[in-house]
Amino acid sequence: MSRPRTMSRTWAAWVISAAVLIGSCLLSPLALAQVGAAEELAVAIPGQQAGLAEPAAPTAGQPAAMTQTAPIPTKDLWSVIRDGGPLMIPIAFSSLLLVAFVFERMISLRRGRVIPRPFVTRFLQQLHEGSLDRDKALQLCEDSGSPVSEVFAGAVRKWGRPAVEVEQAIIDNGERVTNGLRKYLRVINGVATVTPLLGLLGTVVGMIRAFNNIATADALGRPELLAKGIGEALLTTAAGLTVAIPALICYLWFVSRVDRLIIDIDAMGQEVVNVISAEELENKKTRATKSRRNKAHEAAA
Repeated sequence: MSRPRTMSRTWAAWVISAAVLIGSCLLSPLALAQVGAAEELAVAIPGQQAGLAEPAAPTAGQPAAMTQTAPIPTKDLWSVIRDGGPLMIPIAFSSLLLVAFVFERMISLRRGRVIPRPFVTRFLQQLHEGSLDRDKALQLCEDSGSPVSEVFAGAVRKWGRPAVEVEQAIIDNGERVTNGLRKYLRVINGVATVTPLLGLLGTVVGMIRAFNNIATADALGRPELLAKGIGEALLTTAAGLTVAIPALICYLWFVSRVDRLIIDIDAMGQEVVNVISAEELENKKTRATKSRRNKAHEAAA
């Protein structure tokens, strides 16, 4: 039952991530930075560039400012990726992975899915009331299928055993549940680690290519060639940091969320131990026996 639901959530996360990635083509900070640079270049006076003729004189009835401006060019994300070089491709693929797995973890780590309140409240209440036996409690845990029910089921299987054995069962099942909750977090951490390195490598390769182009070309008095090459080389570093910073933030947030969930599950598991352990069951029998004796004495009196 849980596996088809997990597959459907994964496919939904991939579809949403693809839509987010396509939408980011319009609002990417890299593309906006390129547009800003293009705007500054467009409003410059053409006569200030080396090798170009002086700007034409304004015609009659036309303002001089209009003759010194040009249409503002625009760039989308795909143009930025092309300008950044081949290493922009793995960075873009890493961003797709990041968005997909972040959406998947956001869905999977919802508190209502990990620790469903109705199940926990009913289960613990029935345990304290004594209306559950081992088989009924185990059936409730299997019907829930949540991570907290897996921990409870491990404790229920040790019903009537010493508290040490019940606690050990909770610890063992808790470790398996923790591994499931931390699923894909290594991928997010890997994206946060690898993408800045890819960006740095792309910048180094781009700088080498830019200086080689300057060395083999007649670049005397043309600093725009060097500036253009360096600007394109730095695109990969900016892209890598753009992906790595959100990835690191998401990784730290998910780790802290998993830790909080595990602490809550452990506290609830300890409450189960205090009800179904052999020591507690023996205490219940002793209290029930004393209560019956007291009632018998009162009736005899």
